[in-house]
Amino acid sequence: MELGIFTFVDNNPDPNTGEKLHPSKRLQNLLEEAELADQAGLDVYGIGEHHREEYVASAPAVILSAIAARTKNIRLTSTVTVLGSEDPVRVFQQFATLDLLSKGRAEIMVGRGSFIESFPLFGYDLQNYEELFEEKLELLMQLRENEKITWSGNFRAAIDDKGIYPQPMQSKLPIWRAVGGTPKSAYVTGALGLPLALAIIGGLPEQFKQFADIHERGAKENGKVKPALSINSHGFIAETSEEAKDIAFPAFKQTMDKIGSERGWAPMSREQFEASTTLKGANFIGSPQEIIDKILYQHEIFGHDRFLMQMSVGSVPHQKMMKSIELFATEVAPVVRKELRE
Repeated sequence: MELGIFTFVDNNPDPNTGEKLHPSKRLQNLLEEAELADQAGLDVYGIGEHHREEYVASAPAVILSAIAARTKNIRLTSTVTVLGSEDPVRVFQQFATLDLLSKGRAEIMVGRGSFIESFPLFGYDLQNYEELFEEKLELLMQLRENEKITWSGNFRAAIDDKGIYPQPMQSKLPIWRAVGGTPKSAYVTGALGLPLALAIIGGLPEQFKQFADIHERGAKENGKVKPALSINSHGFIAETSEEAKDIAFPAFKQTMDKIGSERGWAPMSREQFEASTTLKGANFIGSPQEIIDKILYQHEIFGHDRFLMQMSVGSVPHQKMMKSIELFATEVAPVVRKELRE
């Protein structure tokens, strides 16, 4: 199993002190965090595209390119690229360039996104939300098949036998599709032969098994080899369970309550948060042994090929984040890999 982390580059005021980092400092901290993840032996590092004040991640390919210059082995992916409000040609060019800079370590993870700010920002009609995504995914998949392309659709100018440059180092730039819980999307992802990133950020993980099964069925019924599956969840690690929860909860609550106020959710209680960190809960927050147990527990359910932890939700102090990454790479990852090899 591949193990990695991803972030939206949260930059809220510290929930304990009220202080907020300058975006430049937040990005410098991020580069140190990604460098540590690479040096300590994690497999994947991801940046999620967002266009809100509390995140410094509107340009994942740019950030990942800076990370590429400071790392050697770790795979670099978007988590996710909001494809419906992007130009697939530019997405392909950006990640092909990242692939060249990183010597073949780039991936694209596409999705509809959990926020909609990018659509009016870039002049797209939300009434076309699904159609935009499906059409642009079709174009993106064609772009990685041929150096020259002829294509036409409803939402973008046609392309008539044009070359797309630069071409990536990898013969076929990997494309993952992220799904939050829509059966149709899971099936279509499998039918296209694309690997699926299944976001589990609430509820009971076993309830999501149906989406993994539907993804596999979509591939089988359309003559595709079974594609890879990733489970993507929130998490944070410290030496003890209580320390991890005490560090993560204030930032987690601050972020989720802000989103909740926009969507009509009640504020998060400590009791709700605690429940989500149990073995059968959605969040990977605890001691190294608790995280090991939880990854292995979910692997029995899903048999997945990759696990990515969003570390963390909200802003936590840089040194505590560095420690969490270190524990994941040096105490959790080796045990999980050993157990799954045996």
